[in-house]
Parts: sequence; structure tokens; C-alpha cells
Amino acid sequence: MTTTPILLVHGIRLSSACWGQVSEHLAPRHPVLAIDLPGHGRRRGERFTLPGAIEAVRAGIDQLGGEAVVVGHSLGGQVSIAAAAAHPERVTGLVVAGASVTPSRALATPFLLMHRVLTARADGGKAVSERVFDRVLPPRVAADIARGGITTEAIPDVMAALTAFDPLAALAGYRGPVRLINGGHDHFRLGEQRFLHAAPDARLLVVPRSGHYLPLTHGAAFADLVADFAASRDLVRLGASGGHTG
Repeated sequence: MTTTPILLVHGIRLSSACWGQVSEHLAPRHPVLAIDLPGHGRRRGERFTLPGAIEAVRAGIDQLGGEAVVVGHSLGGQVSIAAAAAHPERVTGLVVAGASVTPSRALATPFLLMHRVLTARADGGKAVSERVFDRVLPPRVAADIARGGITTEAIPDVMAALTAFDPLAALAGYRGPVRLINGGHDHFRLGEQRFLHAAPDARLLVVPRSGHYLPLTHGAAFADLVADFAASRDLVRLGASGGHTG
């Protein structure tokens, strides 16, 4: 039986490189691909738009064979919701981590302030940002993030795109299974009950003693949660094909 592919979508300012540890834990069990969103990673310098981000997810899924479980963290979670609503036939399951909040101007304000402060520095805030990630993330993950590049300059475009997006309406339009996975101390889980009830087929998992960067601080454990969910989609595919086990 061919196992369900998994597509990984990163958060704001980060890149596909941040998923290195998670990808390594998933790869023995599932085909896995981490993509760069417009304005990030290898696509630095492009303008971020939500349609462009949805297209990046669609192209990544096609690269994996046309169907995948899509896993998004933070910004990637919002993008993944939008992509699932736009291309439900390609998204066999959706994992949204650290993104159970409805974007708003109030939510955008601290990001825009951070953008203003960091980009006023000669290096665009690169050194400060790397020091912050060094303090809050495992050394290997922080090094991967630095290698992939930290794109503070993308913040205004991202905030403009997200404040015009309604993730609850998008979730309501996606009929596939959804897993909301949040760190217990994540400030972006404030709307998780509304997200849970918006999706027709959703379950919520809150991981204690973890925060917003749960997929990056607890990479192996997060990968196991994703792999278990993807394995459940394998069983659905097997049943649909008329196969049997044992």
C-alpha cells in the first residue's frame, strides 16, 4: 500500500528549512515535502499574496502525486486552511498548528511594529532574530532557520493578505478531516473552539508545557502526531480501493 504523502507549510519569516527535524522523522513512514511560501526561503524577494501561497501549496501537492495531508504552522496553518478550501480534492487531511485565531488588524499590529523595529537595523534585524531563535528553539532547528533565511521584510504583505482572510468560513467549506494541534501556552489558540466547531470534521489536541513553536521545539513528538493522522488516511484510502489487511 502506498502511504499518504505529507506537505509541510512553514510560519511567517521562516522557510522550508525549519521543518528539517520533522521531515527526518516523517520520511521513513511517508513521502514528505516542505515548501517555501512566496517571499520566504528560496522565494525571497517575491511578494506574498494569499492566492500565490495557495498556488504554492497546490504545486507542492502535485509534486507529491496529486493528493496529500497538508500540515501548516502559524502562517502556514492559515495558508493551509485556504488551500484546503480551494483544492479539497487534493487535501486528504489538514493539520493546523498554532493558527487557531482569526486574523485582524489588532493581531497584525505587533507584527508590523516588529517589522518597523527590525528593518530599521542595518542587517534588517537578522542578528537579533537569530539570537531570539537560538534562545527559544533547539540548536539544530535554530541553525536550520538561520540557513534558510529569516524574511522580516515579508511581514507587511503577509499581514495585508491575512487580515482579508476568513479562516472560519474556509474551514466550514472543507469537508475533509482536520486536526487542530496547539501548544498549551500558545497565544494563538484563543479561538480554537470556534475553529473546532467551524470545521465539519475536526478534532482538537492541546499539548501541555509547549508554546507557539510546538512543531519546532517538539519535532519528534509533533511528527508522530502527524504520522498517526496520515496513517488514518492510509486506512481510508485502502478501504476506498477495496483492499484489506491481514
